[in-house]
Amino acid sequence: MRIVPVVRDVRFWSATLLAGALLLGGCTGSPPPARPGPMGIEPGLEGDTPAEVDLAGIGDPYFPSYGNGGYDVASYALKVKFDPATGQLDGTATVKAKATVPLDRFHLDLVGLTVSSVVVEGDPAEVKRDRDELVVTPTRHIDSGQAFTAVVKYGGKPGETRERDADHNGFFVGKDGAVAVGEPQSAAAWFPVNDHPRDKALYTIDLTVPSKLSGLSNGVLKGRKTDGDWTTWSWNVTSPMASYLATMVVGDYRVTQTEHRGKPVIYAIASSVPAGEADRNLARTPEVADFLESLFGPYPFDAYGGIVVGDNRVSDELENQTRPIYLPKTWEKGPDTIILAHELAHQWFGDSVSVQSWRDMWLNEGFATYAEWLWGEHQGGRSVQEQYDRRYRDRKDRMWRVPTADPGSDGIFSSSVYERGAMTLHALRKLVGDDKFFTIMRTWTAEQRDGNASTAEFVTLSERIAGRPLDAFFQPWLYGKTRPE
Repeated sequence: MRIVPVVRDVRFWSATLLAGALLLGGCTGSPPPARPGPMGIEPGLEGDTPAEVDLAGIGDPYFPSYGNGGYDVASYALKVKFDPATGQLDGTATVKAKATVPLDRFHLDLVGLTVSSVVVEGDPAEVKRDRDELVVTPTRHIDSGQAFTAVVKYGGKPGETRERDADHNGFFVGKDGAVAVGEPQSAAAWFPVNDHPRDKALYTIDLTVPSKLSGLSNGVLKGRKTDGDWTTWSWNVTSPMASYLATMVVGDYRVTQTEHRGKPVIYAIASSVPAGEADRNLARTPEVADFLESLFGPYPFDAYGGIVVGDNRVSDELENQTRPIYLPKTWEKGPDTIILAHELAHQWFGDSVSVQSWRDMWLNEGFATYAEWLWGEHQGGRSVQEQYDRRYRDRKDRMWRVPTADPGSDGIFSSSVYERGAMTLHALRKLVGDDKFFTIMRTWTAEQRDGNASTAEFVTLSERIAGRPLDAFFQPWLYGKTRPE
């Protein structure tokens, strides 16, 4: 996600994100973050036992109610029909998972929508709702290590719940379409899910929409099939994807399909966005991706693209896997490929290599911000060193008082995570030299591809490649509350 302009006042994010956390997570409040172990290792993540598993939360130190414990999802097959005229969404979700502990019941996240039936391993299951949790009790016990399939039929009008509205739950409904987008949560607004990046999965997504509209999502477009007034767009995500990166966009869009290096490229721009600047800038996606590939290693997915949405209520760009979402105002004032560099860098940092917990957010946003600086320098703009120096000179900046690798739940979108995170990388580069630094970056994306990673793992990798301990460097940069000297 790129926030423009970068907001330096952490109090702003404290208010807005806490409100979002309450609304998105169904929490009554966020507890103090767990005390990090050495170099930020989270206690209890090394291996859960059945007694330690919370079925109603995956164990994130900042947002403990997010996600669910006790199982690991392998894939989602989503069949969703959406009618913009009424705002009605009807869906069937087939969830294939494996139990990680013995289960007599399990939870799924789903906001507001009504469930008509749940079938587990072919048998009807009992389902109860606990706020934004579905508590599913199968007919038969599920053993630890056992694979199981749950089929959930559901429907309703996303966004129309007492606890949440379309401005906060990641689902924006308009008279001519809808946009599902949001971080740290949005998936539960339109399908039942284990809604935390730690449980990545494969997806097939069939979107059935009025034939005059487009049904856009992630991955490779496998085909379109029209039946009367309705058309089904079928999408296939072949690399594991964090749930908040899953998107559905419905509306009147001009869709362009091309190819780059044997991979499909799909651009979609809302018809309300004037043709011209947005089209020209979005078309530079392969060029920017190739530059980033030269620094960070092979592009990690089997499709490229981007979507410029037409809903002004969507306030920030987001790095949805293979298909980042951009704002209608992004190119109102002229060319801007910096935003492309940021969201495309996330395909490596955030999408392919996803956070272990939301406390590790700098591994997403600090890395993407540094990619912005690298691309800007490549295009003849400010050098990376100038970007670093300009920020370092301000010793009173609030970012120095917020630890980059432990910013608190109200600080995951703060400048400490974005700018100080990027500065940490540049300081590391100056310390170890270009060869070792970019070896660290390429090794990180290769070894952690399609998985989840933590700050502690990045420190360990950096030390391995640097050939020496780096705790004295990382401690003040990542956990200090004053400007590193």
